[in-house]
Amino acid sequence: MSMDAAHKSWWQIFEVVFGVPFLAAILLQWLVPLSLPRGFRTPVGIFAGGVCIVSGVSLVILARREFAKQHQPTDPGHPTSAIITTGVFSFSRNPLYLGGVCTLAGMAVVLNWPWLLVFLIPAWGACHYILIVPEEKYLSAKFGAEYRRYTSSVARWLGRVWRAKQP
Repeated sequence: MSMDAAHKSWWQIFEVVFGVPFLAAILLQWLVPLSLPRGFRTPVGIFAGGVCIVSGVSLVILARREFAKQHQPTDPGHPTSAIITTGVFSFSRNPLYLGGVCTLAGMAVVLNWPWLLVFLIPAWGACHYILIVPEEKYLSAKFGAEYRRYTSSVARWLGRVWRAKQP
């Protein structure tokens, strides 16, 4: 892989990897309507879905702000000149993707679109192989030990990695 960018094609973006399944889910929901079980369609379930939406959108906004603050691109084909470890990147290596997944899962619950939950599973897998794996290879090749230190302390999706001190 060239060191100039992790992704080179216009379609190697969240909007395509999750957008196509999102549109397919809407079409299927229209053609073959399904309903979530009653437990999801309670005020508590809808509130939880709303919390997922707000949390997801917040993660995306905060991640985009960190990219802008560090003058780093988010579009395919543009090289990265620094690893972002501040803000939401201090507890998720992929806050943009995590935020998108949370938003879509919340929408599925709030809008009662079970097809969206069904399609979210393969989209998440596609995200791993189409977006995350190439990004991790690119960042590891470009930043070496610095990136490995970051990956050893921050989880791919959510949380800090705590390691016991060696004696």
